[in-house]
Amino acid sequence: MGRLQAHEKLVGFVVGCVGPLTSTRPFPSGKMSLISQNPIQKRRLETIEADDDSDEGLGSPVAAGAEDGNETKSEKRKKEKKRKKAKALEALEEKENKEREEMKLLESSLFGALYAPPQFGTEVEAVDPDKGVPSFFMDRSGGDGEDDLPVYDEGLSSEDEGDDMVGRERKPAWVDEEEVTEVDISKVARLRKLRKEGDERVISGKEYEARLRGQHAKLNRFAGWADLDRKAPLPGSSDNESDEEGRVDDILRNNDELVVKDNAKLLPDMLGFSRLVDANAQEPSSGPINSVQFHRNGQLMLVAGLDKHLRFFQIDGKRNPKIQSIFIEDCPVHKAAFLPDGSEVILSGRRKFFYSFDLVNAAVSKIGPLTGREEKSLEHFEISPDSKTIAFIGNEGYILLISSKTKQLIGTLKMNGNVRSLAFADGGNQLLSSGGDGHVYHWDLRTRKCIHKGTDEGSLAGISLCTSPDSSLFATGSTSGIVNVYKRDDFLGGKRKPLKTIENLTTEIGEMKFNHDAQVLAISSRKERNGMRLVHVPSLTVFQNWPGPRFSLHYPRCLDFSPGSGFLSVGHAGGKVLLYKLHHYQNA
Repeated sequence: MGRLQAHEKLVGFVVGCVGPLTSTRPFPSGKMSLISQNPIQKRRLETIEADDDSDEGLGSPVAAGAEDGNETKSEKRKKEKKRKKAKALEALEEKENKEREEMKLLESSLFGALYAPPQFGTEVEAVDPDKGVPSFFMDRSGGDGEDDLPVYDEGLSSEDEGDDMVGRERKPAWVDEEEVTEVDISKVARLRKLRKEGDERVISGKEYEARLRGQHAKLNRFAGWADLDRKAPLPGSSDNESDEEGRVDDILRNNDELVVKDNAKLLPDMLGFSRLVDANAQEPSSGPINSVQFHRNGQLMLVAGLDKHLRFFQIDGKRNPKIQSIFIEDCPVHKAAFLPDGSEVILSGRRKFFYSFDLVNAAVSKIGPLTGREEKSLEHFEISPDSKTIAFIGNEGYILLISSKTKQLIGTLKMNGNVRSLAFADGGNQLLSSGGDGHVYHWDLRTRKCIHKGTDEGSLAGISLCTSPDSSLFATGSTSGIVNVYKRDDFLGGKRKPLKTIENLTTEIGEMKFNHDAQVLAISSRKERNGMRLVHVPSLTVFQNWPGPRFSLHYPRCLDFSPGSGFLSVGHAGGKVLLYKLHHYQNA
């Protein structure tokens, strides 16, 4: 503002001293005006005034000669300008005419002389082929030098047309018929994923190429633009017709099975997987991770640990953004889990109480201590698949049954020895338990009675249990690192021999879990570095390439599969949640 006021003052001062610029006052002779003037005109006026003073008469010959000279020069300049302007207009018209002729020539070459617009009052003459452009030409680029033109034949069948189209497809430039190639896909580890049967070994070169292309198409689904043989839809055909024809062509061009079952078999030995961005990369935990679990929608994951935080992440495999973080001041979290219906999260620690977090209302509730019980720790629990019951491990062999609705104690179960692990079966109607006496108990929750008790072979103390989603299988883990896999119906029938005893881990088993179709069983141990194995359940063998030399699992403490088994998450003692993509499964 100071500069603006100063400028206004300066302008006012100049205008006040000099006067208005539009003033008509005559200036004194011999003095320079403040208004900008043309110096040439001024000199010309001064010359004319001097001539007027020297010559009294306007008709003097000297003055007339000067005026004639000035007029002659100005006329010459005007004529020169007109001549240049005329030349420019002529050049422009000539250029436009030339472009117009080129456009006519181009139209004639494209559409022929038949399309030339007739002019009124003139007759249309026939075009001389020697002088003009021919109205048609012979295209022999697709033939073998023959002059035969294609003629429409009413008797031409669609099969003949199809044969004609097939003949136009791209053909290989060279084929070596003498060379016969065979590839042994069982020797190289990375080629075993190409097998369609578990015992398949040698395949032909063409079959090997086809399977490689199929594997590439499976991993890179959006590379259709690179298919040179792909046909564009016909101009007259609709989108639906072109889509149907494209699907038929795709089916006929590959050698894959026409019917692909949803429960495709997972092959043993080698597992296709890749490491993704850590699930909690945006906010790692400052303490060991004790719980990771996917929500039923496959996109939300909870992460909890000893740093008293409950975090939620949106899992996309690329950024995994954090959604929310909740701090539990008086409870280091030992276990947290979603209710199967996805409405709440139950979390507990070594306290007499536990917490419930309502996902819909974003409200945290503190429950406990339980009436009539003196348990000092409620750190271990399991939730029934029907979301009705929460089973806590109590003192002295007691199992506490809590209603998920009222959060009140609705019953107890008592087994011999201490309870170490629990697992629900039969949709939440039955409960399995194991503990210090080396036995596995089956409980009917409708009658609150033990319906079966059996010895876990080779186990002195069972510390881990898990059942398959269909409850047909269950696995037990012991303090020595032994994992037994049982068929539940056979076990209940009195057959105590396990289907398989897995001895790949040597320290006590921490957590085990089947994936959604029970083809993979994950087992882990907290006391062993990289102490995690993935078991191929149909063959009951361990995948050889997991976790691999490049990846370190640290000391795994918890794990979980996504609902469609597309993702596998592993939380370890370093505060990170590792995320893997299992290539066999397409859905998260």
